[in-house]
Amino acid sequence: MTQSDLPRDAESGAALRGLHHFAWRCRDAEETRHFYEDILGLPLVHVVKEERVPSTGEYCPFVHLFFEFADHSHIAFFDLGDNGVSVPDPATPRWVNHFAMEVENEAALETMRRRLTGHGIETVGPTDHHFIRSIYFFDPNGLRLEITVRLPMHDYVADKRRAAHDELAAWTRDKAAGLRPGQSGTSSQARQAG
Repeated sequence: MTQSDLPRDAESGAALRGLHHFAWRCRDAEETRHFYEDILGLPLVHVVKEERVPSTGEYCPFVHLFFEFADHSHIAFFDLGDNGVSVPDPATPRWVNHFAMEVENEAALETMRRRLTGHGIETVGPTDHHFIRSIYFFDPNGLRLEITVRLPMHDYVADKRRAAHDELAAWTRDKAAGLRPGQSGTSSQARQAG
């Protein structure tokens, strides 16, 4: 199945338009505000303070912070008032779960890297992923973040788009057969995603 084969409900406007927000738990709302607004430059645009969770009705006082990107999507945080953070899954390597943000060009990527290191934040990279170049770091809550820039690899990106379902099917076959990436030549590309 290709992207064009997917059902669309144009009359009702049911197609997903993009990211509105990604939410994560934070240890301290002000510490998180300082990091995202003062260091990364994302404005704090909305704060929700409630005693009950609107979707479940359960009692759990919280403050919900929204920081806005230039495209009007957001990264958001919940401070539950107990100074707790999300605990990483011990079975999942720390590099797996991350949130990636995009800058316009490589000069902006380098500016962000220098800004972070100037604030004492350890960064990894730039790392070349063939179609993007990225730096990685952690926020005060242990959330792994990536800042990336797209590289002018239009043919590579178009080829990967055309092959995406075939590559996933090959991974699924290898996984079902008990093979690890690299044991057959079909799934080696999956390792490049991290």
